[in-house]
Amino acid sequence: MTTGTQDPSSPSPHGTWEPTPAARWEDAFLSGNGRHGTLVFGDPNDDRVIVTHHTLVRPNGGEHARPPELAAELPPLQDRLLAGDLTAAEEFTDGRPLQWVQPFHPAFQVRLRRPSDDGERDYRRSLDFTTGVAESSCADWRSRVFVSRADDVIVQYVTAPGPALDITLDHRLPGAPDGLGVSDGAVLTPEGAVLTLSARYPGRDRAYTGVTLAVVTGGRTTLTAPGLRVSGAESVLLLTRVQRHTGDLDTVARTQELRALLPDGGEPDGGEPYDVLLKRHLRLHRTAYSRVSLALEADDSERALPGSELLKRPGSPALLERLFAAGRHHLLSASGMLPPRLTGLWTGDWDTAWSGAFTTDANLNLQTASAVAGALPEVVEAHAALVHGQVPHWRDNARAVFGARGVVAPPHTDGESGHTYHFSREYPLHLWTAGADWLLKPLVDHDEARGARDPRLAAVLAEVALFYEDFLTRTDEHGQLVVVPSYSPENRPANPDASWGAVNAAMDLSAARHALLTAAAYHPGPDADRWRALAGRLPPHRVNDDGALAEWAWPGLDDTYDHRHLSHLYGVWPLDEINPYDTPELAAAAYRALELRGAENDSAHGHLHHALVAARLRDGERVAHALGQVLAGDFFHASLMSAHYPHRDVYNADAAHTLPALIIETLIQSTPDRLVLLPALPAAFPAGGLRGVRTRFGAVIDLDWGPREVRAVVRPTRTHSVDLRTPSGARRLSLRAGEDRVLTLGPRQTHSEAIPHIPPPMEGTPWHHAR
Repeated sequence: MTTGTQDPSSPSPHGTWEPTPAARWEDAFLSGNGRHGTLVFGDPNDDRVIVTHHTLVRPNGGEHARPPELAAELPPLQDRLLAGDLTAAEEFTDGRPLQWVQPFHPAFQVRLRRPSDDGERDYRRSLDFTTGVAESSCADWRSRVFVSRADDVIVQYVTAPGPALDITLDHRLPGAPDGLGVSDGAVLTPEGAVLTLSARYPGRDRAYTGVTLAVVTGGRTTLTAPGLRVSGAESVLLLTRVQRHTGDLDTVARTQELRALLPDGGEPDGGEPYDVLLKRHLRLHRTAYSRVSLALEADDSERALPGSELLKRPGSPALLERLFAAGRHHLLSASGMLPPRLTGLWTGDWDTAWSGAFTTDANLNLQTASAVAGALPEVVEAHAALVHGQVPHWRDNARAVFGARGVVAPPHTDGESGHTYHFSREYPLHLWTAGADWLLKPLVDHDEARGARDPRLAAVLAEVALFYEDFLTRTDEHGQLVVVPSYSPENRPANPDASWGAVNAAMDLSAARHALLTAAAYHPGPDADRWRALAGRLPPHRVNDDGALAEWAWPGLDDTYDHRHLSHLYGVWPLDEINPYDTPELAAAAYRALELRGAENDSAHGHLHHALVAARLRDGERVAHALGQVLAGDFFHASLMSAHYPHRDVYNADAAHTLPALIIETLIQSTPDRLVLLPALPAAFPAGGLRGVRTRFGAVIDLDWGPREVRAVVRPTRTHSVDLRTPSGARRLSLRAGEDRVLTLGPRQTHSEAIPHIPPPMEGTPWHHAR
């Protein structure tokens, strides 16, 4: 049985490497601090570090867009939909064309050129996940790059730079718009050389400016417009920041801020500037990254392979280890002032797919799904920053579209605007009302895990409940409330005459019920009584003629099964509304719906969403199949960042960031009152160790499993009793704050006590576990 720890002399999964420089920006190694990001190519003769920043979105009209004023037309639309006019919602628009949110784009590249040298002997580039340092080296060159989480600065340190090194800031990246107003230059000062690059968007008053401070040790520095030449130096330290702004930026002040980061020799840290900067960064990055780790029974020879070679072995435990570790590193690095975009924090091209937006009807929550269990509160805080920064715009959406109090979240956002304005006939995303609950769910989970309630979250939850009070006014013939209009992202009923806007989508029902009950839990008193009563009037889910949980609970609406989204199974994951323990009949219907679901266009997020639902329904074989589609589908670049489609088509962070959540869900699941161990363990990893997982009942768990024995150490932070479910059976587990509990699980034993056998799972849903 594995202990889950690594032999210090063995290859570590906490990094990756390649034997050649990156030829494509998609293969460049990634670092970031949740504000600035870097893509590092690592070419000794022409090194490039592409600089990104979460705020860099190109104005395209979306910055002025507002939600459509449709509230007056809502009652007639509801009348028509309830009367059976399934195309009525297509006319619920103000006639505007589809407007994309402002697209995310790169800033520029820091470019370092030196005379070509045939001596790229012993070349290697690597990325250390524990430090965030991307390093490249050969016989006579070494470059290290990280993005400081402490000082919000990009640090590049080059030693043995050679006889001559040319340094420039270069804006010429793919897709850069014509008319981009660029000015750049360099100056020499006693404290170091300074490079600047400013770019003004065509026809706009908005711009962004990068400033790089170059501190050169030894040799001679001269100006070679538009950059610098460093000759005969021992080392070069580059500090870079970029800022988006209107008007002009005071680059002198920005340069002084960079100089202030350098040690003056008298501070407690002491040491070389690079070492001091790295030490400050590691206190935050390494601490966060190292809270959770995964070790499988992997072969050390495979652990030692370059990432590009390991990716050719989709069945390798070493690959899962490395992708789990890379996913944690990338997710942490992309999360700070905002959570990860569709591309995380990175792009090397101005033509970013789907605007590089935050897509909130699936992708964002999939990417951040490991934040709570994976012990990354930094990611939760970034997610919360996006939410709380946009609540005033959410209020505008509720008023304009639905004539309601409270809030409605948008389906797409660029990080600046929370207004709903991205919609069309085929994507009537302005009809979607479940978004606020979907986005607030991770914040609720975080409160549960830490045992405290955020008053900001409580206030937003109340506003969600107020929206439903105003919106849920129509009833069916049985007196139950009706969600109308209703939208199931991004699907439509199979009826020939049906459109995308319909009635009683399963996701909308689950979200409304969950939002109202959660708001009630945060606000005891008369409001809570009213909200619980409203939730109680919502209709139940419908099971269709195929025995599957229907995507629309409204009679007569048929299911479209071949689709990438699994919105109708929102009650299974991420909610706990439908589960095999409390609602076995509904869980059976949900499982049937999962069996019937196709993969449509093989989107990575669709496969992993499918796997997350399968894990909640205790089907390890289905998890393994969906995960295998991603691992064997050539979804990952050499950078270990992923793509949206197979064969590395369309750079996208969904798979990379979601994979750690899936691995955790197969091993450990929790609610405020339940702990499930090994619910859906695929046969692909029959033994291993998982460390540091946080539960929603306030405990940290270390888990080791093998063919004969499972051992879990539960470290509770508060006194509580939970329902324990394992492959061996079920029992109540009493926990006392500060007292560790060690669980040793055999075939039917826990602590050598006989426990009741768990009732068999619903038919067709075997409970797969290590044997």
